[in-house]
Amino acid sequence: MGHTSSQPSTTISTTLATMFSLLLSLPLYALPLEQLKLAEGYKVSVVAKAKNARQIALGEPGTLFVGSRKEGKVYRLRDRDGDGIYEQQEILLKRLNMPSGIAYRDGDLYVAAVNQILRVADAGTLTQLPVSAELITDNLPDIKHHGWKYLKFGPDGDLYFNLGAPCNSCLSQDHRFASILKLNLQTTQQTIVAQGVRNSVGFAWHPSSNELWFTDNGRDHLGDDQPDDELNRLSESGQHFGYPYVHAGNIPDPTLYQGQPFTKFQPPVLKLGAHVAPLGLSFYTGDQFPDANQNSLFIAEHGSWNRSSKVGYRVLQVDTSTTPVTYKVFLEGWLQGESAWGRPVDIVTDRDGSLLISDDRAGVIYRVSYRVGYRKPE
Repeated sequence: MGHTSSQPSTTISTTLATMFSLLLSLPLYALPLEQLKLAEGYKVSVVAKAKNARQIALGEPGTLFVGSRKEGKVYRLRDRDGDGIYEQQEILLKRLNMPSGIAYRDGDLYVAAVNQILRVADAGTLTQLPVSAELITDNLPDIKHHGWKYLKFGPDGDLYFNLGAPCNSCLSQDHRFASILKLNLQTTQQTIVAQGVRNSVGFAWHPSSNELWFTDNGRDHLGDDQPDDELNRLSESGQHFGYPYVHAGNIPDPTLYQGQPFTKFQPPVLKLGAHVAPLGLSFYTGDQFPDANQNSLFIAEHGSWNRSSKVGYRVLQVDTSTTPVTYKVFLEGWLQGESAWGRPVDIVTDRDGSLLISDDRAGVIYRVSYRVGYRKPE
């Protein structure tokens, strides 16, 4: 009986994988990738489809996990033939409250919804889908405004996550709001590591210094050009980055500023411009790109939503070895005039040294790679 019941399941799984592979190649689904601009020698391709794709996490080779926000789902993607394209899509979890944040470690997938953090053991091998998940903690505010999370394991083994401000700009009774915290998985104790962070949806540790770098989205309704969104660096646990009193290092909030000296707060390492909405970021840990090393930080700018003239919708490459840091535009073209067909969200360095980038508007995962054997024209 076991053999009889498993055969249809295998057939269906194979059929779905084939159908999904065909979907990626259908002209109807084709995106205008020719509009995306990269430096010479680089190329970008679509390697997976995942509706409302947000944070991404590498599983074991051939497996990629993707969180979503609006969809309430967590996807498991499979590259069955090792060609770098994830032709099989599976729904690992569904009906969750904005499960945007995900992190993978030692075979288990950790998922951050608005009001809870969950664990799926053996997430890469489970066959009965969707799965049930173990509750790690529900000691989190159940507020959707900036409530979606980013999730990563730190060098200390704790699980780090953001808790955005439940408003545009306000003081909150719960001191955990507007911060980056870490969760000890053994004790479930939460510790604030960075304060005064309005809404960070991306952080990463420098590969050699282990310093935490993170993006922060500035407040709205102060005009088109202020305050700047920020790239920040945490050099000491507990540092305060200004919100809601001071924005972008030197702009006092019109209603909440209490006269503190600006030097009381940590200034941004890099001001990115107002409303560009920086989200996920990744230090480059591969050796495929000729002009990037472990000091290169790639940042996804999701793009403005309420600015009179749109900005962002691009990927930056920051050189963190310089003082001050410098940056250049690495990838752009999603924004055409005042219309954007894609919005980059998160970035990870893949094992081969290429970059994987999620896009929640186009609902895809891109791969950016350097063309083997490419030589600049003389």
